[in-house]
Amino acid sequence: MDNGTRLKRHPVWNTVRIMAIAVLALLLAIAIIVWTRSLQKKEKIEQQREVLAEVLGREGEQGLLELAGVTVNEIFYGEQGVSVFLGDMASYRYSAEEMRNIAIYEKANKSVVHITTISLSLNTFLEVLPVQGTGSGIIISEDGYILTNAHVVDKSTDMSISLHDGSIHEATLVGTDKENDLAVLKIQLPPGILLEPISFGTARSLKVGQKVLAIGNPFGYDRTMTIGTISGLGRPVRTEGNTVINGMIQTDAAINPGNSGGPLLNSSGEMVGICTTIHSTTGLSQGIGFAIPVDTVVAVIPDLIRFGKVMRGWFDITMVQLDPSIVAYAGLPIDRGLLVSQVKAGGKAEKGGLKGGSQQVQYGSSIIYLGGDVIISVNGEQVTEYADLYGALVSTQPGQTATVEVIRKGERKQLQIELVERPEGMEWTVR
Repeated sequence: MDNGTRLKRHPVWNTVRIMAIAVLALLLAIAIIVWTRSLQKKEKIEQQREVLAEVLGREGEQGLLELAGVTVNEIFYGEQGVSVFLGDMASYRYSAEEMRNIAIYEKANKSVVHITTISLSLNTFLEVLPVQGTGSGIIISEDGYILTNAHVVDKSTDMSISLHDGSIHEATLVGTDKENDLAVLKIQLPPGILLEPISFGTARSLKVGQKVLAIGNPFGYDRTMTIGTISGLGRPVRTEGNTVINGMIQTDAAINPGNSGGPLLNSSGEMVGICTTIHSTTGLSQGIGFAIPVDTVVAVIPDLIRFGKVMRGWFDITMVQLDPSIVAYAGLPIDRGLLVSQVKAGGKAEKGGLKGGSQQVQYGSSIIYLGGDVIISVNGEQVTEYADLYGALVSTQPGQTATVEVIRKGERKQLQIELVERPEGMEWTVR
């Protein structure tokens, strides 16, 4: 019976086996088809990505979206990525660009003040008359410190500050840095008045072509905003005081008389510079304005508030800028640099190894000493004239050590010299 049963079951098992194999084959075929289609889809997606990347590189984000039929009105780029403003402009009151400008103005304009100064001047009849001047300033602290340009308050006998609410307050001068054309004022506020300090940014990441905005008081019109782009960076600029400021920001945002001392802002409403001067043949804005980088301001404000001036490093020596007559008379192997005429006895420079001259000669109306070291670089910056030395030491402080390279009897030597405080009245002036 068992054998008969097994014999009868053989065809059934064969059928089941065949069906199972068929199902497995079908599943395998389906898997192969799915896998093949997946590969094809992946390859197609990769091809599409390559095409889209090519379009993106050629047309940009806006062009890519518009090719897809999406109406794009504005795109913003920031640290958090890309923000896209979509839709038909007819349904909006302001454009994305206008909304950004409005937001920047509302954020920063209350931090801008109107400065009015009174100075004394002689008229053609030698009569002493008061002269009124105006400029802009920036609130930098809640306790009443105001930043502006030194030339705005230069020689002023009286200064007053007008705030955004129209209130007027007497101001006192706290400190000036004529080398960077900066000044800090202070106002005493009655109870109930709250100041809104400006937000500080940085100029280190600025790019030519970047949008900037200026807020100031041109021609006496309070808190006027103008818009432009950065048209240059790192410019050396001669100011009204006939000094040279290095590293200036150049912009085509309109900067007119009265804008001096006001902020230059980025698209986040942060101050990146202080509007200082324009280059013009008429005295009016002609598309080239200049601003002091905010990083320079941040570096000097503490000294201006604490000491009333900037404490900068210097060498306790007497120097003479080389000219052809000195080079020829002394038989020097170089024709550019600063000759160390005398070194202060027992001073920091002498202790650091700088050598002065010993041969006394008449140089114009002065007596100088030949035979000393010739300074050719400081802290890695080439020094060919006084202006280079001021630039090399502009960010230093007394007590710091400077690396000084000199020529001594035809040989190069490198010395470490401790700096002393720069004497007052030594700001370099263009001649």
